Amino acid sequence: MIHSTAQISSSAELHEDVRVGPYSVIGPDVQIGRGTEIGAHVVLKGPTRIGEDNRIFQFASIGEDPQDKKYGGEKTRLEIGDRNTFREFCSIHRGTVQEAGVTTIGSDNWIMAYVHIAHDCILADNIIMSNNATLAGHVVVEEYAIFSGLCAVHQFCRIGAHSFVGGFAGVARDVPPYIIVSGQPPAARGINSEGLKRRGFDADQLRNLKEAYRILYRSGLRLTEAQERLSELSADQPELNVMVEFLRKSERGILR
Repeated sequence: MIHSTAQISSSAELHEDVRVGPYSVIGPDVQIGRGTEIGAHVVLKGPTRIGEDNRIFQFASIGEDPQDKKYGGEKTRLEIGDRNTFREFCSIHRGTVQEAGVTTIGSDNWIMAYVHIAHDCILADNIIMSNNATLAGHVVVEEYAIFSGLCAVHQFCRIGAHSFVGGFAGVARDVPPYIIVSGQPPAARGINSEGLKRRGFDADQLRNLKEAYRILYRSGLRLTEAQERLSELSADQPELNVMVEFLRKSERGILR
């Protein structure tokens, strides 16, 4: 299951059924779980832990040093969960000691060709990143977020659950949960109705989220006033709790 041309460090730990393609390089302190498949010409650098049933396509660079001038060779980490797909030429970097020292990617994510995930990013589960989407350092992405091709997210931004970032968008503020943002400069366009329907949100929940969007973006209320109104509604509409909590924690301010 390991091609004869692959170079694997003696301190790397691979489950016995891991597949490794031609000319791939797996360095020290790399751990790879059961069922994971590494394509040709992939470079994996540690300390990196990769879970089970992942698939990494050719020419990906996973676990490389962070692109941060403050980085001085400290021992930082990359943690990847299970059942992720990383397509051709993806680049994912380890964390820095200025943060927690780790870049984290959850499970069941679909990461397409040429995507870049920088140091100290935290990605949850079931995220889709289309070709050439880019996350700068310290970005947090919540579950089921979707990124279209060639979009970019500024350092320290947060992207909410079930949100959708359109192609070519340059995001420099937090994107609340459930919201579609697109354009140049990016602006809120409504809720991600189609994505939410696919994930089982019913008609009442969609109606509640559309009203929440109206309050946040179309009512003329100041942000603090809109937050208070949404907090009141969330008592009977639990799907709003995610949005209320996100707004409460936002440090960069939301895209509004």
